[in-house]
Amino acid sequence: MNMYVSNLSFQVTEEELKALFDKFGEVTSAKVIIDRGTGKSRGFAFVEIAGDKAGEEAIKELDGKNLDGRAISVSKAKPKSESGGGSFSRDRGNRW
Repeated sequence: MNMYVSNLSFQVTEEELKALFDKFGEVTSAKVIIDRGTGKSRGFAFVEIAGDKAGEEAIKELDGKNLDGRAISVSKAKPKSESGGGSFSRDRGNRW
């Protein structure tokens, strides 16, 4: 299961997330999202854990838990959109 973890302290590392989620099952990936411009954490991450049951248990136990001074939010990640993101239209000026 892929999970979205938000409200992270900017100092939390991928290794810390892996260790936090590891007690629920095998963590296959832990990725803190980094701002391209600054090279600093954006305050959220994606953690993938083997098995839906392990993921549900992790969400139940960790959502709202204090990590590095902040109450984190943990939920099931939504699938990536097929469109590639954004809603910008090149024809915006020609609609009317």
